Amino acid sequence: MMMLAQASTTGWTVGYVIGIAAVVAVVALVVPILLLARSIGRRAAEIDDALEDAVTNTAALGELHATIESASTIVAGLRRGRTRLGG
Repeated sequence: MMMLAQASTTGWTVGYVIGIAAVVAVVALVVPILLLARSIGRRAAEIDDALEDAVTNTAALGELHATIESASTIVAGLRRGRTRLGG
């Protein structure tokens, strides 16, 4: 009778050990992933801030075509003036 009781609890013990080992393995795999995700989240915020600064710093480039047109008009006028002066 004693052997029968031991045999029936051995299966439970093995099951618990395997279950605990599986939980430890999952935790060992998930924790680094969560730490990496947190690091990526922090960097993403820094990158977003830098991109917002870049948008602010390059907003004036939208007027570049107008500046080029104005410069072209000025250069054309200077060429005409030089031609009229004989240069």
